[in-house]
Amino acid sequence: MLDPITRKRLQRFREYRRAYYSLLIIVFLYLTSLVAEVFVNDSPLYVHYEGKSYFPVLFFYPEDTFTGNGLLTRPDYKTINASSAFAGNEDNFMIFPLVPFGPQEIIKAASIPVDNHVDILVQQEPRVASVNIDAGFTIRRQQRAAWFFRNDDESVEGMNFLNNYAVPRAFTEALALRFANQPAPAYSYSYPPDEAVKQVELSLSPYTPRSRKPETVRVLLREVIGEGLEQKWIYTPEDGQLDTTGGLWDAFSSRHRDEILAQAKARLLSPVATQRLEHAGVNYRIKFTREDVRFPFRPVGPHLFGLDDTGRDVLARIFYGLRTSLNFGLLLVVTSMLIGTMIGSIQGYYGGRIDLTGQRLTEIWEALPFLYVLILLGSVYGRSFVLLLVVYGLFNWIGISYYMRAEFLRLRNQQFVEAAQCLGLPDQKILFRHILPNALVPLTTFFPFSLVGAIGTLAALDYLGFGLPPPTASWGQLLAQAQGQAYWWLILYPSLALFLVILLCVFIGEGVRNAFDPRKFTRLE
Repeated sequence: MLDPITRKRLQRFREYRRAYYSLLIIVFLYLTSLVAEVFVNDSPLYVHYEGKSYFPVLFFYPEDTFTGNGLLTRPDYKTINASSAFAGNEDNFMIFPLVPFGPQEIIKAASIPVDNHVDILVQQEPRVASVNIDAGFTIRRQQRAAWFFRNDDESVEGMNFLNNYAVPRAFTEALALRFANQPAPAYSYSYPPDEAVKQVELSLSPYTPRSRKPETVRVLLREVIGEGLEQKWIYTPEDGQLDTTGGLWDAFSSRHRDEILAQAKARLLSPVATQRLEHAGVNYRIKFTREDVRFPFRPVGPHLFGLDDTGRDVLARIFYGLRTSLNFGLLLVVTSMLIGTMIGSIQGYYGGRIDLTGQRLTEIWEALPFLYVLILLGSVYGRSFVLLLVVYGLFNWIGISYYMRAEFLRLRNQQFVEAAQCLGLPDQKILFRHILPNALVPLTTFFPFSLVGAIGTLAALDYLGFGLPPPTASWGQLLAQAQGQAYWWLILYPSLALFLVILLCVFIGEGVRNAFDPRKFTRLE
């Protein structure tokens, strides 16, 4: 039976609804993660083959059991399920888990459903030309400038630039600086849409003084392309039709159409180069794009959380990462609290030289760099779950030992301790049967927050590359894959999982702290 104080604390904890429901949720998630193979797995729960029943989720069966090929290796159940022995036989069947993907299973790119069409982007390429003009705005040299002056190439030279383009004062001032051999920044001017001239942009490159004044200055002319001169077409291989918008498709010659269709069909198999063609004196750039499966890949079809950089299902990795994180956190916190309680209780109970010596040794040990020790041992023995747990546990006990030392220093002079000593009880019984039950408040209240720290530290170490070895499912490792990339699903879903678990643990910690507080309401006067 529980004592009245413990029952009162439990009642207070239940009254703190947010903490109580958080505890239920975290317990449910942890128990579910312990049997993750039942819910998330690439092995079937049940196989009925040739009148016999098999349970691959619990037992190992060689491939020869279902194929008769003599191989004793691990079978690929999905490939076997698609074979004629199962697909064409109603008596043989497999029942897969709710999420039929394992944390180490590499998904085949061909099995990922993507839109099977080719997007064709047709863009008109702007005309670009240049002219060299003298101080009197006479064109001395030109390159491909006929279209900009509505003339042939031979007659452009010798023309006056201002006869075709009315330039602003800033343009003439920029030219004057260059003819005067003065430094000048780059300059550009685009004619407004309502101008009578074609949409042209005039540009001058930056100028630095030379040994002598220039005789001519180069002006770059660039055609400004409007938004309506870009069209998007879609090629669908199922019906072999091309969905076109605008009138460019009808304006193109039959030869150009055949070339575009041939490139679109080729793009279904592999990437193709951008095609350029000329029609009616205008150059067009045609791009063929299709969504190719390259890992990491976005959420699609049965992969609700997307795929990571090697083609593994992110949802399966997150679910198994939950078990890894909680197992690591619970083992670490329990071990650290046991070590910290033992050392802190001995220091606080005996005091004197034992306490002084223990404190100095603890401070020296605390000064050791944890991360450097982890890197050194990891390089020697290799990264592993046990090594990470041991190394972190060697440093994580220090904080709780301070609290337990203070509690034992406070309680060792209480009357019930003196009575036990007078009765001649041994020290270990006084420590763990009389003092420790009265010093559990720090252990209980700090447990959820220590668990938060352990889970966060594991995620941080995995993110930095000093945590668990691959291919262990880890939230931090998923976040590291998204570093410097636009893979939003590798950032969002692991972060939400980490945030949810930490938030639940914090709510539980608040509830435990309030349950152990003897004052239900506090106020300042």
